[in-house]
Amino acid sequence: MTQAQSNGYSDEQLEAIQAVVDRVTSWQDGATEGTVVEELRRGLDEVGVQVGDSDVARLADAIEARHGAISAAQILGG
Repeated sequence: MTQAQSNGYSDEQLEAIQAVVDRVTSWQDGATEGTVVEELRRGLDEVGVQVGDSDVARLADAIEARHGAISAAQILGG
């Protein structure tokens, strides 16, 4: 296990979170925020990473606002 980042997630967890964010970002155009949140949660469950509600909301907001690639580490404060 690698050292946790300042946001509390390990490097491996951030890589898994980023993969989920990338997947959701790739199809989110036109999706409602509720759908983005649901898909983020589903993907995070699939990769086995526990992410708090506030962090999921921050990721969803960034995906909706930027309509392009985002850095999960930056959004989560890492």
